[in-house]
Amino acid sequence: MLPQPRSAARRLLTAAALLALATPLAACGSNTGTSGEAKAAISGDHSSPSAAKSSSAPPKPSKVLMPTGPAAQLSKVRDTAAGPIMMTTLNGAKSGVSGKVWVWLPPQYNDPKYAKTGFPVLTLYAGGQSAGYNTWTDNQLPIQEIDQQMVSQGKAHPFIMIMPVQNLDSAESRALECADIPGQPKIGTWMAEDIPDFVRANFRTVKGRDGWAVMGASTGAFCSAKLALQHPDVFKAAVPIDGYWNPDSPLWKGHEQERQANSPDQLIGAGTADVRMLATAGGANPYETRLVKAWVEKAKAPTTVEYYEQPGGKHLTSDFKKMIPHTLEWLTANTAGPESD
Repeated sequence: MLPQPRSAARRLLTAAALLALATPLAACGSNTGTSGEAKAAISGDHSSPSAAKSSSAPPKPSKVLMPTGPAAQLSKVRDTAAGPIMMTTLNGAKSGVSGKVWVWLPPQYNDPKYAKTGFPVLTLYAGGQSAGYNTWTDNQLPIQEIDQQMVSQGKAHPFIMIMPVQNLDSAESRALECADIPGQPKIGTWMAEDIPDFVRANFRTVKGRDGWAVMGASTGAFCSAKLALQHPDVFKAAVPIDGYWNPDSPLWKGHEQERQANSPDQLIGAGTADVRMLATAGGANPYETRLVKAWVEKAKAPTTVEYYEQPGGKHLTSDFKKMIPHTLEWLTANTAGPESD
């Protein structure tokens, strides 16, 4: 799943050989660098300099986005068997929202062999209010350790994992539902724009949307489905685990049009989002299986949704944990892996 690093020694030798050849030639031409004649001589082309220039191949586009800065202040909050989980408070420039974000970098990220490698990004949303916490950061859902085990087996990408809060208040009556509810903090903008901006500012990532995915359980499933369907320019794939699809926060009162515009139940049938999704349901919960199956059937191209029913699964964190290997394998098959130029 990881690209092979290039040999530094080979690059240095190649550069030295080209320099030795180009220097005497450049001395006979312009003092601003290798002349057109020199380039033609190196290539064996004795046509005019302008012809040599026009025939040169354009540089290959980079596959890696290097950190743009400014760097955030990250502090370690806990160790895992797969490396530390860090945390920062993100003050969103576009949303005005300030909230906690936890970060886990796979061990490969800090390996000098991959210093020029960009990594895929997986943002994880929790169940419940998730105000001040995110269950993907603790041992209830040890996705970091499982990811590294699967990387070693060649079954998963080493994902950068981003784990934000979802609400700013623990009261369900103040649920923001990962949306810009009129008159409320713009948590939807914070999630869809400020968090990706934060990731690109601080970490080496795969250029474009192909290496970006979201996943969440229960309330987090609602968020991951909604964000992917609303922002297919940002996210390639989503895994909503045992989700629901209709916004029901009391804060939507008086804003029915906006509520419908933020409903995954409406968005799934719009046929406007080129995203891939895996929707799961617990087999021991008939209401949940009916709800998820009905939602999957509404999908219209270019949106594609696969359905997975966990045998005997219940709406419990302990059962969400059991699905981590399957979801990571699916995400790996449906997103770009680490890239290097």
